[in-house]
Amino acid sequence: MHEFALVRGLMEAVLTEAENNGIQKINIIKIVVGEMTAALPDALRFSFEILSRDTPAQDAELLIDKQALQLDCRQCRFSFPGESLNYNCPQCGSGNTEIVKGQELYIEYFEGE
Repeated sequence: MHEFALVRGLMEAVLTEAENNGIQKINIIKIVVGEMTAALPDALRFSFEILSRDTPAQDAELLIDKQALQLDCRQCRFSFPGESLNYNCPQCGSGNTEIVKGQELYIEYFEGE
């Protein structure tokens, strides 16, 4: 379960930042997770529940903003969702595309007191 490792890294960053800013209790953590990370929201929540025990983030609400895969065609500049792992442009048929959304994994914000 790679979600455990992902959440561990995110938790380390949040807890360090909270300590640096004198935050004793974390109430909300919002993360952005791209589809290409293949991270399952339920597994992220489960990992968070375990890793937040006995920390200032225990009982915090974990908000997950799942970002869908989005591609741009370099040939015709058409923007389209990457459905069924088909990265060819549906407008011109070109395979010269780039992923512009869907690879994210970051903390958008956290709130505490």
